[in-house]
Amino acid sequence: MAEPSSTPSSSTPSSSTPSSAAPSSPTGGPATPPKVLPWVVMYTVGRVGIFAVLTLVLWLVGLDFWSGLLFGLLLSMPVSYFALRFARERLNEALAARSMARRTAKEDLRARLSGPAAD
Repeated sequence: MAEPSSTPSSSTPSSSTPSSAAPSSPTGGPATPPKVLPWVVMYTVGRVGIFAVLTLVLWLVGLDFWSGLLFGLLLSMPVSYFALRFARERLNEALAARSMARRTAKEDLRARLSGPAAD
């Protein structure tokens, strides 16, 4: 019965206070941040695709080359803001998780390099 009170989970919050805000994996270790590159590619391809489709539609309607490009660019901004909301939110989450993981790793490295604390 004494073993459950001496589990690592009871000593973990006191020894690693800064990393307690970091998400953990199902195995109990630190969670790996989501991949950023697939969301960057999806968002970029989506923005370019929306621009191309709108520009093509404007050319088919009868606008000349430069007017079609200009209005296609201007119209693609609000359309992609609403159409690519899911990809933009996942990209923001991935970047925030990556930033938190790097900050936690940096704090851990600084703590290890500073040596044991002299109390």
